[in-house]
Amino acid sequence: MSIEVKKSAIDIGIIAKDIEAMMHFYGEVMGLEFEAAIDMPGGGTMNRFKVGDSVIKLIELDPAAPADAAPGGIRGATGYRYWTITVGNLEACVTKAAEAGAKIVVPAKVVRPGVTIAIIADPDGNWVELLENG
Repeated sequence: MSIEVKKSAIDIGIIAKDIEAMMHFYGEVMGLEFEAAIDMPGGGTMNRFKVGDSVIKLIELDPAAPADAAPGGIRGATGYRYWTITVGNLEACVTKAAEAGAKIVVPAKVVRPGVTIAIIADPDGNWVELLENG
């Protein structure tokens, strides 16, 4: 048996340490469209941002989570360390993020012919890879 995928994308949930900074980063700096705020069972709010067919769920828990994820990006620990958004304007995205004070972990660089990436840390230290083909 295999899973019956019904959506051509996946969604990601990020438990935020600083919800205001995270909302600003994903909404204003990254320019993602805010979809909705939804009350979470057990306390808190899920703030949904659209990324093509995917959704980034920025979650503010109430009460707050009892522990933080290990920092350090790709080599910092096991588990989910980064995720990727494919864009058509990588240089402009990196420039806007840098001007807003975001940490540029990996400046724009060609990783193989026709593929350029950059990695930006969000305010909570999560790594977002931007990838441009062509």
